Amino acid sequence: MLRLLLPLMIWLAWVAWGEMAPAAGREVMAGGGALAQAIATAGAGDTLRLGAGRHEGGIDISRTLTIDCAKGAQIDGGGTGSVLTVTAPDVTINGCILTGSGSDHEGIDSGIRLLKGGDRARITANRLIGNLYGVDIHGARDARVVGNVIEGRRDVVKNARGNGVYIWNAPGARVEGNDIRWGRDGIFVNTSHSNAFIGNRFRDLRFAVHYMYANRSELRGNLSIGNDLGYAVMYSKDVKIIDNVSIDDAEHGVMLNYTNSSELRGNLVRGGGTKCLFIYNAHKNEIAGNRFERCEIGVHFTAGSERNTITGNAFVGNRTQVKYVGTTWVDWSAGGIGNYWSDFAGYDLNGDGIADMPYRPNDSMDHVLWSQPSAKLLLGAPAVQLVKWAQSAFPALLPGGVVDRAPLMQPVEIAIPDWEMSHDGS
Repeated sequence: MLRLLLPLMIWLAWVAWGEMAPAAGREVMAGGGALAQAIATAGAGDTLRLGAGRHEGGIDISRTLTIDCAKGAQIDGGGTGSVLTVTAPDVTINGCILTGSGSDHEGIDSGIRLLKGGDRARITANRLIGNLYGVDIHGARDARVVGNVIEGRRDVVKNARGNGVYIWNAPGARVEGNDIRWGRDGIFVNTSHSNAFIGNRFRDLRFAVHYMYANRSELRGNLSIGNDLGYAVMYSKDVKIIDNVSIDDAEHGVMLNYTNSSELRGNLVRGGGTKCLFIYNAHKNEIAGNRFERCEIGVHFTAGSERNTITGNAFVGNRTQVKYVGTTWVDWSAGGIGNYWSDFAGYDLNGDGIADMPYRPNDSMDHVLWSQPSAKLLLGAPAVQLVKWAQSAFPALLPGGVVDRAPLMQPVEIAIPDWEMSHDGS
């Protein structure tokens, strides 16, 4: 009996050892088609260690692998298609230089494409340089894009470039700690949900982050510098926009366009922008504890946006603090807490930090000037000044608009994050 069982026991032990043994590793030298050959012959779970030098790209990865690059290892797509395309789960690509994608927007030529089946991919600490798109997450679930430098094309106009990270129908994607520059949008997410974009830096882009139909997501701790627009959240709901910074973005720092039931909290928008915050047809949002500073317009509030809570914010040194035209009063305070207004000469006799009189940022002459710009020629006329004085002395004459019934005496302070201290980007 023992002689009969012994072969079976040996076979079971061999199977168990195979399951516990570490995945095989293989050194892949640069040159020729060595990388493609190594991927084609690798076993599931193997690690390929790429040596310094140029490796030919344009490769599909259809089995679970780890590609780990030595310093100076470069994967080059040769100007056609995507450099690497992943369709297998649990693939890791780490520490590589990826360059040389094609230029086809329809094909979404990218440094790395994560397609359906490429779930739980890990794209970490790579440099994706000069590709049309950086990383395209197209149907892969729970992907992680962390700590990469992504620099797009500079030989075409901004709108002809691709996105740094493009996300479509990719629930659970997490994009964190990346330095993204010279693309169209830094991150563009469309028709997805449950995504998180955390601690990234964006420069020289159209939009830093662009949401379209992306619900139940998080945008936290990002830094946008000198882009056309910082954070554009459009046609989405249940989005948390928290602790982000926009510095010198040209058009808007933050735009909420058809954005509902979301939270905008602890963000800083400073300088450069036509509008620090643009709210268009956005409802039931909580806008609290933000600082909007040195813009042409602090907040442009329009298109019937209703049931928003606006409290604890600071409006500092904006040429026009609020642009809003309406015939009813909209109260921008909640629970006895309003906002700070740098142009409000309020007083606080009981020392509770709340001004003892309400603040109204605009009057009827502002409404006339916004709807009839040519009326600016009359701005210095005595009749206009008389109307302005009368409305300030007798608020009942005002036609409606924004009123803060509990203005704050001190502004919220928000520091600009030190990227160099918290990230590896240059």
